[in-house]
Amino acid sequence: MANVWVEDLLERPEVKIAALVDIQEANAKALADRHGLTCGLYTGLEEAIRQSGADLVVDATIPASHYAVSSTAMRLGCHVFSEKPMAATMQEAQDIVRIAEETGRSMAVMQNRRFNRHIRALRGLIADGTIGRIGYTGADFFLAPHFGGFRDAMESPLILDMAIHTFDQARYITGADPVSVYCQEFNPAGSWYAGNAAAICIFEMSDGSIFCYRGSWCAEGVPTSWDADWRINGEKGTAVWDGEHAPYAEVVDPDEQEEVFLKKYTRVEASKPQTEREGHTGGLDEMFAALREGRAAETDCKDNIKSMAMVMGALESARSGCKVTLAEYLAEN
Repeated sequence: MANVWVEDLLERPEVKIAALVDIQEANAKALADRHGLTCGLYTGLEEAIRQSGADLVVDATIPASHYAVSSTAMRLGCHVFSEKPMAATMQEAQDIVRIAEETGRSMAVMQNRRFNRHIRALRGLIADGTIGRIGYTGADFFLAPHFGGFRDAMESPLILDMAIHTFDQARYITGADPVSVYCQEFNPAGSWYAGNAAAICIFEMSDGSIFCYRGSWCAEGVPTSWDADWRINGEKGTAVWDGEHAPYAEVVDPDEQEEVFLKKYTRVEASKPQTEREGHTGGLDEMFAALREGRAAETDCKDNIKSMAMVMGALESARSGCKVTLAEYLAEN
């Protein structure tokens, strides 16, 4: 992952990589050699910041290290761009938001799956009122990646490692935030994961609608896109996106149809969004633009904590067997 960040950063004339940090200096050296970098190599973040004079830290570490990296960097005067999730626990996430406010520094999270021309077109279709007020949003995510390694041994690999992408996309598409969640995790027959690799989650959203997530990481055959398969029902029609092609909607035909059993519909194509770079590069474009313009990034920690609350709330619900209200997760924000 660090390699992806470096490749993107090296393309930006406003960026100079001042230091590389890894607890194993050999890893930092290997990355420097791969990209022809002559910057300082360090095994400690605080030393690296103080000696290099860096003003921005990119956190490509494992989730368990995100709190330490972000809090140290912001307290030393640096902004932070971080891999998801923003922290390993809700308490750490809440502390990161508090530290950002206290220091005046920013911490933005790489939610690269927001930065796709089709999902942005879908959001536009919904925001324009094409299907009216939303009642239901559904996302199906069914794939069968054979990763090997740590994911195969995780207790909740799907929800903890991947679902935050789809949860964050749901917030982005609908413009609504989570209120409560009921989740059931399970490990289907034939699974090669030690933990629960499938889940069904039902979220109540702030606009009164329901978001239903159905997912599996051990679903062989007929895979969905990595961006899921979406259906959004509104008062006037339905919008759909298969995660790969352009989204569209079908809305009730404006002709008089009051006594018709099954109404006729008109197809509405989504408007093409303004040309944007996609994925990881698009996410970085937004982060740097926010710094230049002195505003919060689209995926700033103060916003992204709501997506993280969906993950942690779903896990709590799965373990307790009860519906979980998310207000306490977001009480400090």
